[in-house]
Amino acid sequence: MIQLSDIVSFCDQRANTHQVKDFSGALNGLQFANDGVVTKIGAAVDAGLVPFQRAVEAKIDFLIVHHGMFWSGAKRFVGPEYDKIRTLVDGNLAVYSCHLPLDAHTEIGNNAILAKKLGIEPADSFLPYEGTDIGFIGSWKSTRADLRAALKGLFGQKFSAMEFGSRAPTRICVLTGSGASAIEQVKATGADTFITGELRQHHYNYAQEAGLNVYACGHYATETFGISALAAEAAKKFGLQWEFIKTDCPL
Repeated sequence: MIQLSDIVSFCDQRANTHQVKDFSGALNGLQFANDGVVTKIGAAVDAGLVPFQRAVEAKIDFLIVHHGMFWSGAKRFVGPEYDKIRTLVDGNLAVYSCHLPLDAHTEIGNNAILAKKLGIEPADSFLPYEGTDIGFIGSWKSTRADLRAALKGLFGQKFSAMEFGSRAPTRICVLTGSGASAIEQVKATGADTFITGELRQHHYNYAQEAGLNVYACGHYATETFGISALAAEAAKKFGLQWEFIKTDCPL
């Protein structure tokens, strides 16, 4: 039997969970315990009721999530919040959350894995937060059309292309999830292209005026990589099976 504490320690160390500072209230690490034993690992983007229910149905008892159960202050456990807790208790499901550490990580982070899948070579980083650069900067040695094709191969038609920059991009910023806080810093890095999850409507105008290629590929879709990588490594380390819990979120 694999002890919960052993898997938690492995995840803490591998993802630098407690070394990378996160938003106040994010509470990275083990958020909800089970009976102390793990037999199957799961990964889900969100700590939602449906992912919890599907994890229990899949006989998972340790679930790694990117967006955890807690974000700010105290909350009342009523309605759906109560249902979540009841599902965890009845299903003996532990929840482990890892947010910014799994964005910034240079090997198993969302940004790094997305860039690698697209064939973008690592070059630098940007968007410092509390001593850690969260964003990825890489080099590209092909055409914009080839980059768009690579994105299509990974995300299908589920991405938005705003192509106002070079037809032969060379320096690409990658920031999975929400790129709203970073798009205005992209130009300052010398990049000509920005790949992210989601933006706001007025960022179309900004991209046009700044002469940037911008690709919004979905908040959910761009943040499946880190949790999957951590779950896979933990499963291999402890000789367990793991499963990704999909929710088909279109956003």
